[in-house]
Amino acid sequence: MKENILVINPGSTSTKIAIFNQEGKEIFKETISHSTEELSQFKSLLEQGPVRKKIILDTLAKKNIDTYSIKAVIGRGGILKPLEAGTYTVNDKLIEDLKNSPIEHASNLGGIIACEIAEEIGVPAYIADPVSVDEFTDIARVSGLKGIERKSLLHALNIRANAFRYAKEQGKRLEELNLIVAHLGGGISIAPLEKGKIVDVNNANDGGPFSPERTGTLPNKALIHLCYSGKYSEKELIKLITHQGGLVSYLGTNDLREVMKIIDERDNYAQLIFEAMCYQIAKEIGAMATVLKGEVEAIILTGGIAHNEILVNKIKERAGWIAPVVVYPGEEEMKALAQAVIRVINGVEKAKTYS
Repeated sequence: MKENILVINPGSTSTKIAIFNQEGKEIFKETISHSTEELSQFKSLLEQGPVRKKIILDTLAKKNIDTYSIKAVIGRGGILKPLEAGTYTVNDKLIEDLKNSPIEHASNLGGIIACEIAEEIGVPAYIADPVSVDEFTDIARVSGLKGIERKSLLHALNIRANAFRYAKEQGKRLEELNLIVAHLGGGISIAPLEKGKIVDVNNANDGGPFSPERTGTLPNKALIHLCYSGKYSEKELIKLITHQGGLVSYLGTNDLREVMKIIDERDNYAQLIFEAMCYQIAKEIGAMATVLKGEVEAIILTGGIAHNEILVNKIKERAGWIAPVVVYPGEEEMKALAQAVIRVINGVEKAKTYS
């Protein structure tokens, strides 16, 4: 009997797989590691697909998991063109765009491998809520300089999964609610959801609060001077603002637990930087509340650093007057992908067609 869901989440040096039943209970999970030696034989990421697929099927066989018990396969969404949030049936056009994505990223293999395995066992394949989800209103796209448009790029999978979680707990449909969801991780995405749609967000690579690794919004003139200083190439500057900014720049670590240890040693500078990050997160939440004209049912904090109670409390101090603050710490990508398929199976959402 086909009753299980296979979830596939490729990373740069690993492939995570899991089996969930239709009630959302995890039956099996495993992280398959790929050595540098193993991957170095391939000229491109796409060439790794067949090998990763074989390892997945071999792993399932070793664990005595019958592939014919699988009702659907879902892969992590890759770098696709802007699209509405939701769960998409993998079709030829989606595969073509994943293979020809301008950015080579391991997640591009998710839909491809899911489709190949699904075809072999005669079930549908899906992806859900990739980072390129774009439901911006026209007014949200205007940047302030003609020729430059604000882009939607966000942690859509975790944001939507937790919005659905809140709606279910309240006995409501997501389409009834106005929410602000803040994904707080190595990068930070803060999104207002208007009747379920993500109508704005700070692009975590371009602006918003600084985070453990990213600079967030910077003063324009100072950034321009840095660009022309001769100290950095374009590639180095992009790396600086997306991987070497934020806590890494100020304190030399992206680990908030290490930051708290430094603060415990009565380091006033570390305390200032930590509080500044909390301040900027709360300020961005406040800005997104104006997008919803103050009609906000709840503010949801999620992601890895939402485990930090001190950070959560400092955000509540500044933004808690807007709406009740709900905390769902961590990021459960595998569960979120499984739930996306379950919503389709149960008729909560309809699978969308990629075109």
